[in-house]
Amino acid sequence: MTSPVRLLGPADVRGLAAELDLRPTKRLGQNFVHDANTVRRIVRLAGVGPDDVVLEVGPGLGSLTLPLLEATAGDGAVVAVEIDPALAGRLPATAAERAPGRDLRVVTADALRLAPDDLPRAPDVLVANLPYNVAVPVVLHLLAVLPGLARGLVMVQSEVAERLAARPGEKAYGAPSVKLAWYADARRAGPVPRAVFWPVPGVDSGLVAFTRHGRAPTDVERTEVFAVVDAAFAQRRKSLRAALAGWAGSAPAAEEVLRAAGVDPGARGEALDVAAFTAIARARRRQGRGVAPDALTP
Repeated sequence: MTSPVRLLGPADVRGLAAELDLRPTKRLGQNFVHDANTVRRIVRLAGVGPDDVVLEVGPGLGSLTLPLLEATAGDGAVVAVEIDPALAGRLPATAAERAPGRDLRVVTADALRLAPDDLPRAPDVLVANLPYNVAVPVVLHLLAVLPGLARGLVMVQSEVAERLAARPGEKAYGAPSVKLAWYADARRAGPVPRAVFWPVPGVDSGLVAFTRHGRAPTDVERTEVFAVVDAAFAQRRKSLRAALAGWAGSAPAAEEVLRAAGVDPGARGEALDVAAFTAIARARRRQGRGVAPDALTP
């Protein structure tokens, strides 16, 4: 029988930071959770089970890693990707001390450049406290390069959580909302108070849960759809006829594509769901004006 997992409290977090001579930096988004109830709640909401292989990005000192190891104490594992070499080097010892006998694999890497071959096991769940400044590109990149990633729960800045989970017509709806919807169904999963972090951040945090839906079409490229999305929201207060003029070559050309897609040229991007943006990209492809995928963002 494995030993009980001992989670990190406020004194433990500060002690580890002092041991590593760590001064949390805003550049790396280093705000460490020190509340046991919060990390257990995250693991519970993520639905992590004993056979899951969990990808954790930015494990830091291990506050969330430990309850994830507790939950995957079957054939599962935690694959922790940490960009800071000092933190990555200390994490296995923390796990051995506080969660002995569990399967932890630590990868020192930048999650934005992560490839499937970088990981020792293929994850099916993403659970992470993501640095606020890279949260959206990290989630989109991982969904793009890890097709086996079936679901996830991420803690992000509250404003980012609103954007990721927003629906067409809502104030927070924008490019991140549409791009995540290309891969998955997303929803808000609750707030996280500032007081559970050290150091205390200057913004509120929130949880976003997502489940990959497998509905992405095969007759149009993701990069083509995302190019339409980027163009539409670059000038979100303009009609699509005007906002897509540069993308299509002219405003009349944009109107032609929009009408072929069954989309009102006078509508704005904030009114369209991912299916409508896909229809626009598909209509342009049928006209022989497909977008080259280079220089497009995920």
